[in-house]
Amino acid sequence: MALFWVSKGLGPNVGNLARSQYSSNFVLTNGSKLLYSSLRNAKDVRSSPTAIVFMNMGGPSTLDETHDFLYELFSDNDLIPISQKYQRYIAKQIARFRTPKIQQQYSEIGGGSPIRRWSEHQAEKVCKILDKSCPETAPHKPYVAFRYARPLTDETYKQLMDDGIKRAVAFSQYPQFSYSTTGSSLNELWRQIKALDPDRSINWSVIDRWPTHEGLANAFAENIKKKLQEFPEDIRKDVVLLFSAHSLPMDVVNTGDAYPAEVASTVHRVMEVLNFSNPYRLVWQSQVGPKPWLGAQTAEITKFLEANEKGLIFIPIAFTSDHIETLHEVDLGIIGESDHSHKLKRCDSLNGSETFINALADVAKNHLKKQELYSRQLPLDFKLGKSNDPIKDLSLVFGDHSKDQK
Repeated sequence: MALFWVSKGLGPNVGNLARSQYSSNFVLTNGSKLLYSSLRNAKDVRSSPTAIVFMNMGGPSTLDETHDFLYELFSDNDLIPISQKYQRYIAKQIARFRTPKIQQQYSEIGGGSPIRRWSEHQAEKVCKILDKSCPETAPHKPYVAFRYARPLTDETYKQLMDDGIKRAVAFSQYPQFSYSTTGSSLNELWRQIKALDPDRSINWSVIDRWPTHEGLANAFAENIKKKLQEFPEDIRKDVVLLFSAHSLPMDVVNTGDAYPAEVASTVHRVMEVLNFSNPYRLVWQSQVGPKPWLGAQTAEITKFLEANEKGLIFIPIAFTSDHIETLHEVDLGIIGESDHSHKLKRCDSLNGSETFINALADVAKNHLKKQELYSRQLPLDFKLGKSNDPIKDLSLVFGDHSKDQK
């Protein structure tokens, strides 16, 4: 099920990050690293828990949620540009038409997506680690905010306000940035800030990418090594590693989206950990429709290689937990329908890996200790990204805006 589209729109203006009206709240260093002393000095922020908000696209946890998930997905004109005026009406028709087929797919993988369960587990574990490793921002409280499934961004935002949260970190669970995923989630966060929190009771920062983190690479490498053990020792070194990531339409790639390069950087980092022990390729899955997509396609490369190679391992390099693209598209589709399925294996997803969870905690700890509002790359991402309702100035979203209301 493909999830990447971006509509036409004007690129946002994010160059003016240190405007004079924010000079009392921010100090600008190294372009995008903004230190906000007011966060350290404000009593209400110090006494509030620090919310760690795992952001992801999400998936229906039960079969009954499938229709609403599809409706929210196809209602997003930023992601799937159908018609800005009639988007929601058309989304209703598409969701009604596609629900039976997608429900059947979810029923075949256990009755729903496990992404919420894994996200909540990971976020809870990360906060417990942070309470010990980063006591100056403790206690840390875990939340999940999905773009198209419950808990939706607005639901989580209301919960944050009910819980009295004053400081929150939006932690993108896409290690590699794309404007179609992380960018869409941040645009939605900005819409909910304007709708639910115009007085800016919550100070936000964001972890918008972490593609080459050592712990992430180690977690992938551990799972690959375990899967290689399932092949006979005499052929193990010849097994081809296929790192499979969700594809992008080429018109999105051609905007300068960071995703292809960042996914490739993750792959290279993992192979460095493995000492380049096996032949490997980066391939792309889940493309649909007549438009050109980033390739080579996972399914097509598999068909080309499977008969003559001694073995293939699929590594879900852009996914941090199992969901329909791994459990159905790869396991039941590419592997399950192959005449050479005995030679094809999928590497376990990161899910509950302790190495991975420690990596998440380390990413969050470094972010909190540096007091960084967002990465140096994010302003350029939003200049290049296309959206009908974008963040036009990152300094309006992230940091302490409480003084602006006085």
